[in-house]
Amino acid sequence: MMKRWHYFKRLAPLMAMMVLVLAACGRADLSALNPQGPVAEEQFGLMKLTIGIMLIVVVAVFAISLYVIIRFRRRKGDKTIPKQIEGSHKLEIIWTVIPIVLLVILAVPTVQSVFNLAKDYSKDPDAIQVVVTSHQYWWEFEYPDYGIKTAQELIIPKGKTISIKAKSADVIHSFWVPSLAGKIDTNPGANENMMYFSAPKEGVYLGKCAELCGPSHGLMDFKVKSVDESSFDRWVAAIQEPVALPSDPAVAAAFESKCLACHAVGDMGGPAYPNLTGIGSRQSVGGILVNTDEPKYSNEGSVYDNLHRWIKNPDDVKPGNQMGKVDLTEQELEGIAKYLSELKLNYEQ
Repeated sequence: MMKRWHYFKRLAPLMAMMVLVLAACGRADLSALNPQGPVAEEQFGLMKLTIGIMLIVVVAVFAISLYVIIRFRRRKGDKTIPKQIEGSHKLEIIWTVIPIVLLVILAVPTVQSVFNLAKDYSKDPDAIQVVVTSHQYWWEFEYPDYGIKTAQELIIPKGKTISIKAKSADVIHSFWVPSLAGKIDTNPGANENMMYFSAPKEGVYLGKCAELCGPSHGLMDFKVKSVDESSFDRWVAAIQEPVALPSDPAVAAAFESKCLACHAVGDMGGPAYPNLTGIGSRQSVGGILVNTDEPKYSNEGSVYDNLHRWIKNPDDVKPGNQMGKVDLTEQELEGIAKYLSELKLNYEQ
């Protein structure tokens, strides 16, 4: 007994340290335990029910085990062989019926939620239709009813149902906004998976790819930005406005020949890579470089600095991305970074 207590005393500090370390893991804005919408709240309710049932079972099993260990322990000086019991119909019925009852309690709301969350809003005239296309390693958002394609930031009106059709342009990815809804796979080919969610409050909600998809899987972030309906209408109008080329002819020529071959700005360019319209007003560059005028960490900087860093060598930011290093002079690089940093969409009140 003393030996066991000695081992426990040595293990207790280690276990306490592990609890503290694990408690600090994760981010508050990237947690399914902090639901901010009706879909996430329903899913969180199922998690709480499941954990509650598990805790009841664990506490009951440990309590019974502790009672049996103490009540039927071998007494000092007792050399007799304990009475051998082979089976008890009453106990067998109890430990068969109780799990069935617990599974039914869990199954009924789970099945209800499965059918409820499988509703198809793709034909709902009041829902905002969005086609999500995943790429290595960025996200494209198309609003077919508005003729808009954008990237990395999904702008939505608060309170509205957002109907998602998700697909992939290359490998399997997974679309996940933990605080608003569960995850859904994006598959290559013609197959589209569907889901829906809504954000009752204004705010920015972090999204991630939840399927290992390559060396920069962990850097495949995006944001869902919920705004009031009038701001959403202004955003739609602003992103549809034509955009002028850089005023410097040399920078404009470099931008046309080396950027617009793949990217789009306004009604110019190609659709193969992220649409850059309004990139200066986004909260990040490349989904991972946070735009701020007071940087504190290595992945933060001003919009201009982040664009300059990304264009100069995108593989330093996201290894394995398909952009590759662009052959630009320093003057062209600075001019294009400045031009893009000034492409802002002023739509919020």
